[in-house]
Amino acid sequence: MAPRNPRHRTTSTVTIACAVALACVMPVMAQTPGKLDDPSAPLREAARTMQRNDLLTLYRQALDNDSQYAAARAQFTATLEREPQARAALLPNLNLLGRANQYSYDISPGSANNSFGDYGGGLSLTVPVYRPQNWESLEQAKLVVLQGENVLGQARQDLALRLATAYFTVLAARDQVTALEVQKEATLQQLAQAKREFEVGTKTIVDTNEAQARYDQIVAALQVAVGTLLVRRNELTAIVGRDPQVLAGLTDSPKLELPQPNEIDNWVRSAEEANYGVQIARASNEIATREIQRAKDGYKPTVDLVAGYNINRFNGTQVIDNSFRTSTGNIGLQFTMPLYTGGLTSSRVREAVALQDKSLSDLETSRRSAANAARAAFTGVNYGLAQVQALESAERSARTQLESTQLGYRVGVRIQLDVLNATTQLVGTQRELKKARYDFLLSGLNLKASVGALGEDDLRAINALLTK
Repeated sequence: MAPRNPRHRTTSTVTIACAVALACVMPVMAQTPGKLDDPSAPLREAARTMQRNDLLTLYRQALDNDSQYAAARAQFTATLEREPQARAALLPNLNLLGRANQYSYDISPGSANNSFGDYGGGLSLTVPVYRPQNWESLEQAKLVVLQGENVLGQARQDLALRLATAYFTVLAARDQVTALEVQKEATLQQLAQAKREFEVGTKTIVDTNEAQARYDQIVAALQVAVGTLLVRRNELTAIVGRDPQVLAGLTDSPKLELPQPNEIDNWVRSAEEANYGVQIARASNEIATREIQRAKDGYKPTVDLVAGYNINRFNGTQVIDNSFRTSTGNIGLQFTMPLYTGGLTSSRVREAVALQDKSLSDLETSRRSAANAARAAFTGVNYGLAQVQALESAERSARTQLESTQLGYRVGVRIQLDVLNATTQLVGTQRELKKARYDFLLSGLNLKASVGALGEDDLRAINALLTK
């Protein structure tokens, strides 16, 4: 029996791969009783009505919907109030006072009880004149706000990384489903031919059983891959706050470039200075340093300007029948000098010194972590590009091998199993190539993040590499 034209098989395989590339981005599949022979069929069917989204679109939506970033924004809003709260301790305080008292007295035994009332109110004013601890608290509050800005910047940067990682993880899972779909179709054709050849007596039942076993294994792997894809999509949904629907993939030949400057020492130095973790730790160290001075200010006196105005009214009594009213005003300076606090001030100084030592160690740890992150990301970018280039060469070789095997099959020197193996190798190489490109792009984002420079422009640059 003459074999079917392998060109028809190649065209069919490419068509299925393209269909699956769109189909495998769908939400959870409908439950199907019994064995699921085509686990991606419901995904393909639903894909036709789905909206297409890219990385930049999802990032902008995640800025509004991601719960972690929303919590960071709310925390920063609360942190902004630390400065006006600290400044309030340096500003005048004006209070309204009021009172009402009733007195009862007995002059001698046997006499009647006498009582009178005392009612009044007024204003009291306190103006801090010299309170060094409050000035240190204000400077600390400014540092806390600066630290809060860095924390929010880090949260925004982490959101970009989490989103990009989840996005490319979905693409990688989708590529796996696509590759298994191609293998399933090729194996199904091999199985059909083995059955035909067994029926005409040119092949044994062993060939049919081997083809059937291979097909069943691929279908089982495809079901696992579809489940993995759905899990990865759920992770992306949790970040974006809605179903991401159809995701744009990378173009066939994206232009990948090394970071500039392509010198690891420059990135490490920048990370040690500009990394968000380092800036947060540096602010903590400055706050701890000022806390030492604030604790020492506990030995110093305080001076306040105090003023008041009060109106008092007294009811008449049996002794004094007529009511009368008095009004008083006062203004002056109040001086307070701490002489002995039970060792509280000296204990606070020792505590602040110890916490400053801790903050210095934390700052050094942050610097080292940032430097290591920059080195790891830089290495990932450079070696990742080398891997991409090697896999591009491997893909060309695998494609050439497939074409040669198809030609050999047409002239009768190759069997269909050889074509199947060559197809599997090409599809596997293409999947690895795409994964290497994803890893390269993520390493580039991590490198930018290590120096605190990751922003929307970086995502926009990657978005330009996606299919339109």
